[in-house]
Amino acid sequence: MPRFSVWGIRLALLHFLLGITFGAVLLVNKAIPLHPSLWALLPLHVDFMLMGWIVQLVFGVAYWIFPRFRGEPKRGDPRLAWAALALLNLGVWLLAAASLAARPDWQLPARALQAAAALLLAASLWGRAKPTETGKALMDAAAR
Repeated sequence: MPRFSVWGIRLALLHFLLGITFGAVLLVNKAIPLHPSLWALLPLHVDFMLMGWIVQLVFGVAYWIFPRFRGEPKRGDPRLAWAALALLNLGVWLLAAASLAARPDWQLPARALQAAAALLLAASLWGRAKPTETGKALMDAAAR
């Protein structure tokens, strides 16, 4: 497994654990009201579970599973993928800081970082999204 995928999946699991923890605290707070300010964890729970866990897991698995090039480097230039991973994490943590600091003006830059991360990963994978030799033969046969 490529190093990018290993780190992407590890970071996804870290966000999963944090998101589950925030969700558990919210459930306990719902059953036994501990403190009203704990509801500030709800946006963190949602973003850590969706962007931090699911999207980041998709990043790591997609980079690993997309077809490789015949020559070196097999997966193309990894710098775009690493930049995507950095921007995604920066966006998740900036959104967490915006939520905890009650700074809604930080939300748009955080979402912009996450969108830029998705575009960078797409750019990284774009050249690898192609049919195999068998797929090309099947497409040619179907076109006739």
